[in-house]
Amino acid sequence: QVQLVESGGGLVQPGGSLRLSCAASGAIFGINAMDWYRQAPGKQRELVATLTRDGSTNYADSVKGRFTISRDTAKKTVFLQMNKLKPDDTAVYYCNADIYSPPLGVQNYWGPGTQVTVSS
Repeated sequence: QVQLVESGGGLVQPGGSLRLSCAASGAIFGINAMDWYRQAPGKQRELVATLTRDGSTNYADSVKGRFTISRDTAKKTVFLQMNKLKPDDTAVYYCNADIYSPPLGVQNYWGPGTQVTVSS
């Protein structure tokens, strides 16, 4: 059974940094795009960053220049380095991935989320 598990969330002061990790486990034959989403209280879930299989990245305008998505392919792990954090970045951050796992084929998976709170 394929699972995604996030880690690295916590409480940080404005201007600080956090590094989130998302590890995929299970019978995985291949991983396509891996993304980070976030959902703040009372708001819709939004796409924060995308990393495609060929290494292309894309970011929400609100995090460009501050957040960086990367991966360790061998460890099936994607990271989100978050710098210059603002109170508006407070949210639950979710990992999402398209994973090929027989016999189901390519399926979309979500992690349970990790809380990031930016506050003084």
